[in-house]
Amino acid sequence: MTTTCLSLRLPAAALLVLVWALGRMGPVPANAQEWPQFRGPEGQGVVADLNLPDEFGEESNLRFKIAIPGKGWSSPVVSRGICWLTTAVPTEVDPDRAAEVKAERLKGNPMAGQMEILESVSLRAIAVDLATQRVIRNVELFTIKNPEPIHSLNSYASPTPVIAEGRLLCHFGNLGTAAVELATGKVLWKARLPVEHSVGPGSTPVVVDNRLIIPCDGTDQQFVAALDVATGKELWRVPRPRLSGENGDFHKAFSTPLVIHDGTRRQVIIPGAQWVVAYDPETGKTLWQVRHGDGFSNSPRPVFAHGLVFVCTGYMNHELVAIRVDGEGDVTDTHVKWRVNKQVPPMSSPVVVGDLLFMVSDQGVVSCLDVETGSVHYRERLAGNYSASPLAVGGRILFLSRSGDVSWVEAKPEWKLRRTNHLEGQLMASPAVVAGTLLVRSDSHLYGIPARTP
Repeated sequence: MTTTCLSLRLPAAALLVLVWALGRMGPVPANAQEWPQFRGPEGQGVVADLNLPDEFGEESNLRFKIAIPGKGWSSPVVSRGICWLTTAVPTEVDPDRAAEVKAERLKGNPMAGQMEILESVSLRAIAVDLATQRVIRNVELFTIKNPEPIHSLNSYASPTPVIAEGRLLCHFGNLGTAAVELATGKVLWKARLPVEHSVGPGSTPVVVDNRLIIPCDGTDQQFVAALDVATGKELWRVPRPRLSGENGDFHKAFSTPLVIHDGTRRQVIIPGAQWVVAYDPETGKTLWQVRHGDGFSNSPRPVFAHGLVFVCTGYMNHELVAIRVDGEGDVTDTHVKWRVNKQVPPMSSPVVVGDLLFMVSDQGVVSCLDVETGSVHYRERLAGNYSASPLAVGGRILFLSRSGDVSWVEAKPEWKLRRTNHLEGQLMASPAVVAGTLLVRSDSHLYGIPARTP
């Protein structure tokens, strides 16, 4: 298929450079051929337009439904018509020993009742040809014996891979990081960054130039590292700001970095427990930082608009903080423009359309806020619970529930629920849009929902 925008022919890293050169972040065309990272080419979850059918489901308006082996909450990424996903193929604990093993490995863990235990897990990269609708590659990257327990809402393959420089860069937290050659499926390098997650991996890395930048916010240590995309060699590592308190469980975080250009400089913005920090992607130098409070285990990716970055602070202290990005050093007292502390999600990311910011809490409360002031246009409830990040598609905001509902509201300051459709299985992964098709990953399948013909 042809592309209507020259920049969409560029590899992911070059596309990011073009965005920085333009000094703006805008919506992705719905017919774009590439979706190289979590929430799209610019990481913001905004698509210019996609004329989705009013009704779709298991029996209507599906382009395809493709079974995906194993389990993973990583989102789809796409290059040249090939969709890549990471997954974890488990070996279950012997049922006769399950209770004994769980008790032994979770002894003293207050979250034991919410944890999943496996004897071993195979971490894989799956390639799906969207034209033929077939799985064409199934590449094993790591086999992990007795992996650490994970939270029941997590998976061993939750971080989304990144496509750059002809490679698929797959990150599984402390279980390993690997590069796969897109053309051949060959594993080019492997690396590991040891850190204790406590509830499993979650942070998705980002690529800037030749650097794969990875947050490592564990219970035992917190740092950010940059690996060479070509070799996996560590290029730099910087510690996170000093954290208060002695309980390491309150020091962990799982956020995904956002790369922006503020008109003067590039920044990699990475929220963590208690602090959000902007780094120079070349050196890891801290540009500015804000103490956001006592929040931790924050998963949402920031969004950037109108010279402000919007950060969710996580558990214990659910807030959305709007921060000016032109500061230097500790700007906690000078650059926080506003805060909102009601119905803020600790898991899904916000999305900005024009002057409006939309977000959905874990319990399904949708909030629409004014970007400049944080004032609330509305708060309304959808059915179900939510982990996936919403997607702005033209004049609609799509929300995917854990129970399989796909709802959309109009991207306006007045609440209007357009429709709710349903797909089988759990929807925890955030959606993607490529070549006029909405890609939705469930716990067992990859769905393709085509746009309507004009």
